[in-house]
Amino acid sequence: MQNGNHNISEILEEHGIRATANRIIVLRALLESDGPLTMSELESGIDSLDKSSIFRALVTFREHHLVHGIDACDEGTKYEVCHSDHEKGDSDEHVHFHCSVCHRTFCFEDVPVPSASFPDGFHVEEVNYVATGICPECRSKHS
Repeated sequence: MQNGNHNISEILEEHGIRATANRIIVLRALLESDGPLTMSELESGIDSLDKSSIFRALVTFREHHLVHGIDACDEGTKYEVCHSDHEKGDSDEHVHFHCSVCHRTFCFEDVPVPSASFPDGFHVEEVNYVATGICPECRSKHS
């Protein structure tokens, strides 16, 4: 069960997740994707699993910081594999861009999430930074 140079079972085990057939299928779909995927995109791309099996795998992946969720406007949450291996949280925070025309979400891993100060007593566990607009490809088609 190889994906490039990475053994999917090993990736799961490195994150403390038991490598079941369903989890391997869901992780493979995420790793082979060109970008973050919604639940419905995963569902339509994975014929062998039902919605609840995919959802359970995603919940487990999020609990173990293997994937993070991105708010994708009216499409709901999109999921992508974290490239960090931080045990207590996602240190793979980066800016995302959601195209309002083609509905693709782009990751800009070299652009850090801007820092924000919160009032005393607020403990931030996750930051989700999504800019929305029109990607260069869609702009050139509509110009």
